[in-house]
Amino acid sequence: MRVAILTADLYEDIELLYPYYRLQEAGHEVELVGCEANHRHEGKRGTSVTTTVAASDADGFDAVVIPGGYSPDHMRRCPPMVDLVRSLGSDGAPVAAICHGPWMLASAELLDGRRATGFHSIRDDVVNAGADWVDEPAVRDGNVLTSRTPDDLPAFMRSVLEMLEEAA
Repeated sequence: MRVAILTADLYEDIELLYPYYRLQEAGHEVELVGCEANHRHEGKRGTSVTTTVAASDADGFDAVVIPGGYSPDHMRRCPPMVDLVRSLGSDGAPVAAICHGPWMLASAELLDGRRATGFHSIRDDVVNAGADWVDEPAVRDGNVLTSRTPDDLPAFMRSVLEMLEEAA
């Protein structure tokens, strides 16, 4: 399957890199999608990645993963990134967000009526977007998966891989 991992400046390094390599290891094609293609983004902890696809040119993706850190606040200022998440989510594709990633789900209007989690400081945003807040490592509601922190990455990625297997 072809999976988009969204990126923007100040992503939480491990929340991008762990899924990136884990998805590749599982045999999926992974692209780093940003507001612009071939743009270098710096993580909060010093790693950097370069986008391979601009969100406005993003076609043919089967799923999306949204890392946290402060990057989702930058991502949601890019309408094509929000549109990509909204489109995939509305079409029933797996949409997974960790930490502050659910901010993108709120902007894409994918949280209303769902159970969801995220980093504790965005609880009000998630609830105000219509979700029922749950404090668990990985919360799946249909095709939407949310998770809290880097400590939850093993549970998050097990669920991501299960969703991809079901969607294949």
